[in-house]
Amino acid sequence: MIFFLAFGLFITVTTFNRQIATLTRAKEELLPSSETSLMFAWPLTAKVNSASPVEINVFIRNANNSPIGNKKVTLTSTIGEFQQASQTTDKSGKSTFYLTSSLIGLAEVTGMVDDQTELKQKITIKFE
Repeated sequence: MIFFLAFGLFITVTTFNRQIATLTRAKEELLPSSETSLMFAWPLTAKVNSASPVEINVFIRNANNSPIGNKKVTLTSTIGEFQQASQTTDKSGKSTFYLTSSLIGLAEVTGMVDDQTELKQKITIKFE
C-alpha cells in the first residue's frame, strides 16, 4: 500500500513539476532584460535645429539574448525632443526613434520598457 502511495506521489510531482517549469520558462522568455537590451545612435554629434535627426535604435532582448516583440519602449532625453517618445517593438524586438534639439549641449538618453524595466545602457549625444 505504501509503495502505491509513494509511486503515485512520485508520478504526480514529476508530471506537475515539468508543466510548472514549462510555464515558468515561457514567462521568463517574455521578460525584458535591462542587461541584454541595446541602444544604438547615429550620429553621436549633431547640429542644433538640423533637418537630419539623430536616429536611435533600441533592441529589446530577454535574459537569453532573444528578441522580444510587442513591448512598449519609452525614451527620455535631458535635452531635445523625440518625434515619438513611445513605440512598440516589432517582431525582432526593434524600435527606431528620432531625436532633434534646439539647444546646444549633451543629451543623455535613457530607456524604459513597459513602464517597468529601465534599460541599463544610456546614450550621450552631443548637439552643437
